[in-house]
Amino acid sequence: MDKDEGNEKLARIRAITKLYYSNPKVQEALLNFSVGREVVPRYFEGFGKRPDTLQYKSDIMGLVNKGATSFHASEEIWNDPLAISSDMSTEKLNELRKSWDLLIDIDSKYLDYSKIAAKLMIQAIESFGINNYGIKFSGSRGFHIIISGEAFPEEYDGSLRKDKFPEWPRAICEYLTMGIRPRYNEVVSKLDINFDALEKRTNLSKEDITEVICPKCGRQANKGNTVHYQCPDCRFEIKRKDVKLTQRALKCGNDKCVGTLELIQQEPYYFCDYCKISNIPYKEEKENKKITYTKEATNRGGYSEYFVSGIAATKLAGLDMVLVAPRHLFRMPYSLHEKSALASIVIKKEEIDNFAPKDANPLSVSIREFLFKPKYEEGKRLLAEALAWKKKNSVEEEQATQRKYEKSDYPEIKLEGVTKEMFPKPIKKLLNGLQDGKKRGLFILITFLRSLGFSPEYIDKCVFEWNKKNEPPLREGYVKSQIDWHLKQKKKILPPNYGNESFYKDLNLLDEKPKVKNPIVEVMQKIRKGNSRSR
Repeated sequence: MDKDEGNEKLARIRAITKLYYSNPKVQEALLNFSVGREVVPRYFEGFGKRPDTLQYKSDIMGLVNKGATSFHASEEIWNDPLAISSDMSTEKLNELRKSWDLLIDIDSKYLDYSKIAAKLMIQAIESFGINNYGIKFSGSRGFHIIISGEAFPEEYDGSLRKDKFPEWPRAICEYLTMGIRPRYNEVVSKLDINFDALEKRTNLSKEDITEVICPKCGRQANKGNTVHYQCPDCRFEIKRKDVKLTQRALKCGNDKCVGTLELIQQEPYYFCDYCKISNIPYKEEKENKKITYTKEATNRGGYSEYFVSGIAATKLAGLDMVLVAPRHLFRMPYSLHEKSALASIVIKKEEIDNFAPKDANPLSVSIREFLFKPKYEEGKRLLAEALAWKKKNSVEEEQATQRKYEKSDYPEIKLEGVTKEMFPKPIKKLLNGLQDGKKRGLFILITFLRSLGFSPEYIDKCVFEWNKKNEPPLREGYVKSQIDWHLKQKKKILPPNYGNESFYKDLNLLDEKPKVKNPIVEVMQKIRKGNSRSR
């Protein structure tokens, strides 16, 4: 788009904006939803000042006349939104927070995939007896689903609801996402996907969006390979796991034969690091170090034949968990989208299939209720199951991480003396600053530094230096609240894996295919090599 076209589009959106927001019904919808919320206008150049809110209908047109194109509200409900300060501690914010609403953000470069995810998410929500929820078009290619915080107990397991943001809503979102994932993959895999067109539009190849889900826990399974060798002279056979194929000839395992083994077949197998199950049961015959696979034998973790490869639909239409964060803002119902100039309209679940962006024409919207009053503790069962799952899930992840990195043939690795020179290339590139995706970049950086055991003072200094390089920088209060929240967590949160498309690849941090799964592993390998040289 050249400069003249850009100016023309800007003028057109401004004209639509003034006409649209002058509608009294739109003003009333925005004002009603803003009660108790922090509300911030967005201009073409960025967001307005914080904290802010809407108190009168005239506030809306006043901001529009100054150039506001859209309005964004907090998931959190405050006793007084204008009393929030960027310098407040988590404890002080908890005192000011009255409640919060559960917002599930579904987004994709393809609207059809967002529709599938939205329908499955709604089915999952309803399966817990929750029927009072709202759905709205995001204004671009996704949907927002909202459940009032009043659906959940005011106090549960010794904690007040108002103080458990973002822990409770994040656990619920993760739990629901894990639950719909297998079905989501199954439905999308049956679609007639043009993979060439998909790769051009999203930079994702067919291999990138293919995954295998563990049939027991629902996590993504790991892939290995099995090789089948046979001696052409004596017909001795052997099968092995995870063998690195080389040109070197392998001696036959039959002591009475002097022949060499030939590769007959190799094929993939799948296993889960968390449940320790595999789709290849085996037993070890230690006397000749031969592994014989049989249907009857099982490994220590168990056997399952239901590891099925399919499309990783969450990579096409993801559910945004990172943005369930303190003081996070989302586009208000009936706000315009600043880029598409479409209205974020409320729809019914029956309308999802046939919904088209033209239905969000700002000049023909009809106003509907978005946030419904729930029945008493309507979401209690969902909360209880989500928190129980999250607790179990955290223990399993911790155990899996411990099994993975505590190798018997390596000394204990102490993450001491780590310097910026040891940082992986994607992290070094991130440290140069970002224009887009800064909140995701912040999440990567904080979790990376904290996982390496850096002091709070160093993390604070490094993150704020990074933020100065962003264009434009994130607000200092938001950055500080994120650092404080992470430092107060008892368990360190690992940075996202490289395979998470919503982070490194989407932020253009990968110049080459990583050789490991996580940036922490790269640092550990460098430390390990250093320890080996020093011995």
